[in-house]
Amino acid sequence: MRKSLILTAAAALLCAACGPQAPEKYLPDGAITAGENTRVETTYGTIEGYLDGSIYTFKGIRYAKAERFMPPQAPDRWEGVRQCKLYGPQTPQTETLNYNDGNTQTDYGFGNQFFLEPMDEACQVLNVWTPSITDGRKRPVFLWIHGGGYSSGSGHDLPCYEGRALAQKGDIVVVNINHRLNVLGYLDLTGLGGKYAQSVNLGQQDIVKALEWVRDNIARFGGNPDDVTIGGQSGGGGKVSALLAMPSAKGLFKKAVVQSGSFLSVADPAVSREQGLAFVKALGVKPGPDVDLSRFSYEELLAASRQARAGAGPVGDGTVITLKPGDTEAPELGRDVPLLVGTNFNEFTFNVGIDGSEAAVREQLSRRYGERTDAFIELFRAAYPDAPLKDAVYMDLRFRSGAINQAAAKARQGGAPAYLYLFTWMPDGNVLGASHGMELPFMFNNVQNMREMTGGSDRAYKFQQTVSDIWLSFIKTGNPNVKGIPTWEPYSEENGFTMVLDDVCRGVSHLDDALINFGR
Repeated sequence: MRKSLILTAAAALLCAACGPQAPEKYLPDGAITAGENTRVETTYGTIEGYLDGSIYTFKGIRYAKAERFMPPQAPDRWEGVRQCKLYGPQTPQTETLNYNDGNTQTDYGFGNQFFLEPMDEACQVLNVWTPSITDGRKRPVFLWIHGGGYSSGSGHDLPCYEGRALAQKGDIVVVNINHRLNVLGYLDLTGLGGKYAQSVNLGQQDIVKALEWVRDNIARFGGNPDDVTIGGQSGGGGKVSALLAMPSAKGLFKKAVVQSGSFLSVADPAVSREQGLAFVKALGVKPGPDVDLSRFSYEELLAASRQARAGAGPVGDGTVITLKPGDTEAPELGRDVPLLVGTNFNEFTFNVGIDGSEAAVREQLSRRYGERTDAFIELFRAAYPDAPLKDAVYMDLRFRSGAINQAAAKARQGGAPAYLYLFTWMPDGNVLGASHGMELPFMFNNVQNMREMTGGSDRAYKFQQTVSDIWLSFIKTGNPNVKGIPTWEPYSEENGFTMVLDDVCRGVSHLDDALINFGR
């Protein structure tokens, strides 16, 4: 999610009301209190959070521990009361934000307001927001997996990730997590054997440990361990997709949301093992079962991983993740899991407020399509008759193609349904467009926390109500249909149904198939 990914960078943004609703303003602040009435006895010890208005909040709860490059284990038990009122550390990152280098989202006006956070390899922590810890109810649970590719980010580095507003509006329990990333979380060292024989997909194994913690503890926080929805955006969506093919995760969640992250490919284990061996050699160590990598600094590990081009993402190792390289079908393990999947209209375009004259647009398109430019423009106008022509330059085709493929594979499986969306809402002024992560503050009901991105207009607050309603409906029922939008049909290859999320939502069959196929 960092600068080069700005992934979630023009990220947390927008959606604009699909139905006739009054603007929703700020949550009432309420009092913040703590003490014995905010304590919960977990399976590992007692923790104390705080009451933020009507929402009980717990931060930095340790759900696992792990030695470097080793599979995660249950955390140690503790005596007494552990204070869980501050966010825990994020995993060491591959990049840090620099707002003064002349090459960030600030060039385009307002961008995502990332929190710069402490980093530590002991990063397996999670946060919980819940309406009650004492009423005995079992609420639906939403576990969020952050974006940032597989290399950076955290569960709380964007203000919109705070779960309070969604928990309060939906009467649900919201959980978000940190886990190992980059060389620490996605390096394949199984080729070494010895103690590293199981050292593959460690970041994904961390996430499963978080889900196990939820299974064992969330009832004590007013949640239902048998009604968990996992969701993620960008790299988080890729991690969700991988979880659908992990035997260790089966049964730990019932619904899944993939937002701009239909990354369905996995690394070939034959290749990733060789990269792991090259990584060790880059450290100046002879590969073998007696290797110990604990003495190296993180910076040395990172440099070696870059030299070996290792640790870039999930590996289809056949045990932790059962996907095989080149798989095009939905994983059988996820057959019964309903899926909400979609993308944003612009994705990685963060400056659409430029010359939109037809001559300028045609000149740019001709660089890409040459003599086929007129044909592309004709198809664009047929699919998006109300959009300005310049959007033909800045629209996303790659991410949407992946989402369509994922929805189609899910539909072919004949199990639980897939619902496909395209987020087209743009902020006033149309500088960022419907860029990567624009939907985040809306589905989290947190426009108030990301006003720099959304503009904080009445239009934004109005749309927030509908988008958060859609996500909450899916979290609770596995179906995104709500009042104020057209009937949302499950996707099939026959109907090609997409729900377009904008000020006025519309359901369209085969919206832009010709454009998608044109670009292939």
